[in-house]
Amino acid sequence: MFIQSLRSALFYLLFLGQTVILAIVVGTIAIIARRRVELNWRIGQYWGESNKALLRWIVGIRTEVAGSENIPPGGCILAAKHQSDWDIFAILPYTVRPAFIAKKELMNIPFFGWAAASLDTITIDRSRGGQAIPAMMEDARGAIARGCRIVIFPEGTRRAPLAEPDYKWGLARMYVELGVPVVPVALNSGLFWGRNSLILWPGTARAEFLPAIEPGLTLEQFQSQLVQTIETNSDRLALDAVDKGLSRPVTPQLRERIEAARVRTGRQA
Repeated sequence: MFIQSLRSALFYLLFLGQTVILAIVVGTIAIIARRRVELNWRIGQYWGESNKALLRWIVGIRTEVAGSENIPPGGCILAAKHQSDWDIFAILPYTVRPAFIAKKELMNIPFFGWAAASLDTITIDRSRGGQAIPAMMEDARGAIARGCRIVIFPEGTRRAPLAEPDYKWGLARMYVELGVPVVPVALNSGLFWGRNSLILWPGTARAEFLPAIEPGLTLEQFQSQLVQTIETNSDRLALDAVDKGLSRPVTPQLRERIEAARVRTGRQA
């Protein structure tokens, strides 16, 4: 654990350091040249790929992504489980021209907010509750018209692996209003890089793009299918990793969630 703590500290130092530097670079470009989407997107690609390399070579987290053939051409929505920052690095190469949905307060951070604004970021002001939805929908409609793939984490925040789901209704409303396919994304990254975790653990983090949910369902039908699809497949990916053996300590809380997932899936150790 001591060695892995040192490796994790080195990763965080390099990850946060280069993130700050690149945010300053992209934010400065945004001030000078306004929307230089192509240049800023290339910098964003470098950021994601370099962080995956740091994760692999410093802390031992490898990346596997499957199912990209399920992403339809043109504008669509990628709806992913969210367990760590790795999720962004894993999804980013498949977005072509991404439009991430982000909290409005993030846009107020100097340089970072300017960098995000120079791309196709869609903001949502959570303090306004349901009144924030129309403005988000208008921005999302514009992003789809520009050929973006909207990236959204429908639970709104990072969740612990195998924890009880907490899906919001914003994506379901967007699905009904925009009438575009939604690609669910399952993953198991929280087993290796947990939320608020100071130590990162070696292993293979996996993400999987699942068959798209086509337009035409009701709000309730879509929500039910989305949750079922993402949760069932995230359970599968997590249990695959558990059965292969984890290098991290298994806490009583995690062990309880693992056993609950085995019951849900009918899968024995």
